[in-house]
Amino acid sequence: MTSTNNSKPTLSASAQKVFEALHALGYTGQVIEHAESTRTAQEAADRAGCALGQITKSLIFRGKTSGKGILVLTSGVNRVDEKRIAAYAGEPISRADPEFVRAVTGYAIGGVPPVGHVTPLETYLDEDLLQYPTIWAAAGTPNAIFELTPAELQRWSSGMVKLVK
Repeated sequence: MTSTNNSKPTLSASAQKVFEALHALGYTGQVIEHAESTRTAQEAADRAGCALGQITKSLIFRGKTSGKGILVLTSGVNRVDEKRIAAYAGEPISRADPEFVRAVTGYAIGGVPPVGHVTPLETYLDEDLLQYPTIWAAAGTPNAIFELTPAELQRWSSGMVKLVK
């Protein structure tokens, strides 16, 4: 496991980019890059030593009419109701392909962080995440995560708190 602090970064380029975006927002914690995968919610929970519900999954959808990117930040235990998200977005949606995800976020699927994207994304935040004192999210690679509070996630992502399941 490698991590970074303000004086000696030891992270991969993508994880370092997330750390810098977080730092610019006022984050004082660490990005942790593991040797093992954190690509799935269960793997991330195992590495973080937390409940599956405390993992923030970053799911990218694409508006079928507008072509806009839509980010859903959901609890690791939940499946997203795509019809509900389409209603919030005001248009039909589809799951984004890997090329679209990278184009709008700057990151590959499995490591998409909730902040620091290439383009602004319409963001919905799962209300179930608010029940936890701290949560964990991806930090730019399929091995990197960071811990934050639900209030920080909402503030930094500009996520609209919604029922997403």
